Amino acid sequence: MLSSKGANGDPRLILFDLDHTLLTADTNSLWLNFLADQGYLDKDLTNREQQRWYADYVNGCLDFAAYMRFQLQTLCGIPQSELVTLLEIFSEDRLAPNMAPGAADLVRAHHDQGHICAIVTATHHFLAEPAAKLINIKHLIATEAQQIDDCFTGYPGKTLCFGEGKITAVEQWLEQSGVERTLLDGASFYSDSSNDLPLLERVANPVAVDPDERLKAIATQRGWPIISLLLRSSIVVNR
Repeated sequence: MLSSKGANGDPRLILFDLDHTLLTADTNSLWLNFLADQGYLDKDLTNREQQRWYADYVNGCLDFAAYMRFQLQTLCGIPQSELVTLLEIFSEDRLAPNMAPGAADLVRAHHDQGHICAIVTATHHFLAEPAAKLINIKHLIATEAQQIDDCFTGYPGKTLCFGEGKITAVEQWLEQSGVERTLLDGASFYSDSSNDLPLLERVANPVAVDPDERLKAIATQRGWPIISLLLRSSIVVNR
């Protein structure tokens, strides 16, 4: 069960998006390029497909279920033991160098306040887990990948942790953790993307991090904090 009390005795839940927030890049793109460099995929074809999907994401018209099937197909046919080895190399060679310079300081500041920190990301759990470990965040809420007999099927689970689905995923996680869903009411959420507007509008303290143009405009209009993690700096986190 989660301990839901902050340093001043009040429940505090701090949620972080992953890609282009705690990371300066997109985890899925890094993974596809990594597999291509390892000889598992055609690099030119993979890059063209990924660019097409990313354009839909930026334009707010991404068919996320179809995109997840595209991503998860890369896990099929590779033995589990081989995937584990690839993931270790991927974490060291691709994820670690792309951690946002200010991310560790921000997460540490919240931990020092006794806050509950969790990553909530559309990226599937297999790829997001090593990033969570690198940034020292224990709790991970991510899109799950179906598995049968320890083999990936190429399909996502029922809850797609994207858009409105992030709210559902967080509420399910709180319930499974034995914590009242109302903890979400006073939460903070850090994100770069206008695709995360449903969760940003749901929490008490939305924070735009190196935001895309649409989110920047909305955050400015509504008076939401706008910060950058692209430079390491001293970050003060209020209780």
